[in-house]
Amino acid sequence: MELTYRPRRLRRTPALRSMVRENSLTASDFIYPLFVHEGNDIEQIVAMPGANRWTLDGLVEEVIRAWNLGVRCVVLFPKVDDALKTEGGEECFNENGLIPRAIRRLKKELPEMTIMTDVALDPYSIDGHDGIVSAEGIVLNDETIDNLCKQAIVQAEAGADLIGPSDMMDGRVGAIRESLDDEGFENVGIISYTAKYSSAYYGPFREALDSAPRSLNEKPIPKDKSTYQMDPANAREAITEAQLDEQEGSDILMVKPGLAYLDIIYRLRQESELPIAAYNVSGEYSMIKAAAEKGWIDERSVVLETLLSFKRAGADLILTYHACDAAAWLKKV
Repeated sequence: MELTYRPRRLRRTPALRSMVRENSLTASDFIYPLFVHEGNDIEQIVAMPGANRWTLDGLVEEVIRAWNLGVRCVVLFPKVDDALKTEGGEECFNENGLIPRAIRRLKKELPEMTIMTDVALDPYSIDGHDGIVSAEGIVLNDETIDNLCKQAIVQAEAGADLIGPSDMMDGRVGAIRESLDDEGFENVGIISYTAKYSSAYYGPFREALDSAPRSLNEKPIPKDKSTYQMDPANAREAITEAQLDEQEGSDILMVKPGLAYLDIIYRLRQESELPIAAYNVSGEYSMIKAAAEKGWIDERSVVLETLLSFKRAGADLILTYHACDAAAWLKKV
């Protein structure tokens, strides 16, 4: 055959394939989500094989392990005791609460590690929503933002490097940016959950934190988070959210979930010059773990291929529970 161009020429050897490879993974691409609780024992999360609720001591050891593998950022999520939960989630801005203490401990033990936090009310809310729920069952936007700003300030005071508003309230990025600046934290960054969809992929995470919507009295509680998280059917709306977050002062934009929303990552990459993060969420993680435990897939190969897909779509950073495993596998490549 007389062919002018044969693409297989550049696939012929490992060296050639490496030379023309368009995307790659490194451990520093990963942000490692970690759950922390007040208990004395490390608890395995049944719905997320290999993931745990860490004690403060265990958290320090795990973060040091991640650092030694090349991971350079962790994000912290609290399992809050029910006795501390209120309608307004006021525990979220307790300066002696679990997350501020965890940040201070990590910064003492490993100051080089970048610490990202989560800003939302759902772990602290008796209603299980990211915002304050009114007596009529409406998630209140502006009233919620007041508490989110207080939460962000407490986290920054404890030593957080990146604040992660995951609540999806309108205007919260600008309000948090202004509050941080007013308190002298102009160097603390914001990684906003820009396109956070009302997704079925969050189930294992909500089990880990006991943060699903719930009704404990006669007050009507929305059964899902669709009045503030995005409709999975929408793509153009993500561009609007990205433009707003960028205008309000976000430093990094995030898409959540990641795997079912690669098209959204790609669209935001075309629209913005800011770094983009993809959240490889709990449901995505647990599906791979479950299939691997059954022997149906090769876990290492599928995880690395999945993570690479986020980079190929345009993500610069990946929040993933696979972070330590993937970092260890990459060292052996």
